[in-house]
Amino acid sequence: MGFRTIAAGICALALALAAPARAQGTAPDRALLQLDWIPTGEHAAYFAGAARGFWRDQGIELSLTRGYGSGDTVNKIVAGAAQFGVADLGAVLAARARQNVPVRAISAIYTHSPHSLFVLRSSGITSFQGLEGKRIAVTPGNSHRLYFPEVARRAGTNPDRITWVNTDASAMAAMLITRRVDAAPFYSIHHYYTNKAARAAGEEIVVLPFVETGFAIYAAAIVATDEMIQRNPDLTRRFLRGLQKSLEWARDNQAEACRLHVARNPEVAQDDCEGSLRAVVSFVFTDHARETGLGRFGAERLATTWRVVAESLQLDPKWDPTQAIDTSLLP
Repeated sequence: MGFRTIAAGICALALALAAPARAQGTAPDRALLQLDWIPTGEHAAYFAGAARGFWRDQGIELSLTRGYGSGDTVNKIVAGAAQFGVADLGAVLAARARQNVPVRAISAIYTHSPHSLFVLRSSGITSFQGLEGKRIAVTPGNSHRLYFPEVARRAGTNPDRITWVNTDASAMAAMLITRRVDAAPFYSIHHYYTNKAARAAGEEIVVLPFVETGFAIYAAAIVATDEMIQRNPDLTRRFLRGLQKSLEWARDNQAEACRLHVARNPEVAQDDCEGSLRAVVSFVFTDHARETGLGRFGAERLATTWRVVAESLQLDPKWDPTQAIDTSLLP
């Protein structure tokens, strides 16, 4: 081996050894993840991933903040209040199609819809039929409200004869259990802990999944602005690496993920968290996700999602939903 070859090898080794030192000496980027709702066990993967340092490993010091519905999350991301957000894809598509709001989904989370109505068994409500005149709680920008007209029509219910009662997300379950409303929209993921509270009050919650009317659409997604994607692709790419690591680790370590989540959110009980996280895993790691790749959107299901959104909001069905998608920075 010649001197130049040896010297080149030594130089390459020195650069390789120096790189981690430079990385360790660099201050991490700070980023905020805006959730779509209060931090229940549904969000355990995010809090556990942050506690385990999966984003710190990517040079990101991640903070998390509660949400007030998908529509509010989209608005806050566009206003620059947070770099990344969790929001229902329907809210993203609607905002983009209506007003060309500069926000895109950069990763799918739920590859089929957990949207549902929760009702009390004692109410006698057993389906989406005959809901005319009923009172349904809703939060501002809630994606259930977006989809409900189509669900109601499929069930033969007149959606214009429903009374919607605006409230905060944290009050919906209590309003249902105390009969101040007849139904409340929840992801089915939240049945475990909501039903536990209902049982303590002598009631039982029945789940009416939207999917029973033929829904097979995307739901929760990670969103960012066009500017973030274009001007800071490196941060976005590193955020998505930390995200996927967090999701996979939480799937494989559910009890520990919930312990970390409860440590940050002590108002959440361990068993409630585990009940929600078990359900979350079934919506994230699906056969569909294995076919498309984790976080990616399939053309057919994306088209179906837009058709449902367009029909519900009377938007142009010919609008191209890929305008609101950019998964180019996924691992």
